[in-house]
Amino acid sequence: MEWLKQLSEAIDYIENNLSGDISYDEAAKIACCSTYYFQRMFSYVAGIPLSEYIRRRRMTKAAFQLQTSEAKVMDIGSKYGYVSPTSFNRAFQNVHGVAPTAARIEGTKLNSYPRISFSISVIGGESMRYRIEKKGPIRIVGVRVPLKEDIEENFQIVPKFWDTTLRSNLFEEICKLSNGSPHGILGVSTYKNPKDIYYYIAAATDKTVQEGMEELQIPEATWVIFESDGRFKDSIQTIFKRFLTEWLPFSGYEYAQLPDIEVYPISDPKLQGGYSEVWIAVKKGK
Repeated sequence: MEWLKQLSEAIDYIENNLSGDISYDEAAKIACCSTYYFQRMFSYVAGIPLSEYIRRRRMTKAAFQLQTSEAKVMDIGSKYGYVSPTSFNRAFQNVHGVAPTAARIEGTKLNSYPRISFSISVIGGESMRYRIEKKGPIRIVGVRVPLKEDIEENFQIVPKFWDTTLRSNLFEEICKLSNGSPHGILGVSTYKNPKDIYYYIAAATDKTVQEGMEELQIPEATWVIFESDGRFKDSIQTIFKRFLTEWLPFSGYEYAQLPDIEVYPISDPKLQGGYSEVWIAVKKGK
């Protein structure tokens, strides 16, 4: 449960700085991971991107202050990081559906978003099928797209990249490369530093790198492998969330922060669901 404790401490930092500067790097440091992985894990656990959580919390605080104080609207906007009336008005309307000035009118309906807290609770006892395997280095070959540290942007980039690749001749060539483990078409997220983040559509192979493709060596690791059978997008997101909130806290393992691997069947590129796996590298806890 150590990682949930670290995540909660990172939330403490964010909450304590809603009316000041919030450093994603500092929050990630508190959570003991990179900025990229912190944003990624937060989005899976909380169900919303980190930036949206901060926006909602700031606008919740701003609404309360508008209702309970005589402070100028722009002074409140400035307190929560908005340098112009236009940007504050836009952010406030996105959260509450009304302009900041309307918050002071009796009867105006507003939205309150409470602080997120993390705890272990019994939520139904649904099983997670998994196995743990130690694997040597995995070599993959395929196509890749650069990602951003901003997870919201990546949520737009990756689906478009899949769509483009599935409609190209490269997808069939990647399918032909697969002769290693894991077998299938792989979606692989990699992070080395803020300027070296990629998502690969690839295959595990020992074959030659073809023109227009890239290779990646994933180091030897211990993998927890989760099985899924459903709509691909929904299944993968659900597995990552349950891994972080249900499996990892009690497993005795830590997240190794190596590339995550999504494994899909080699089949009709229009297929939207079926059997798939998620491979997540772990290491023994301290």
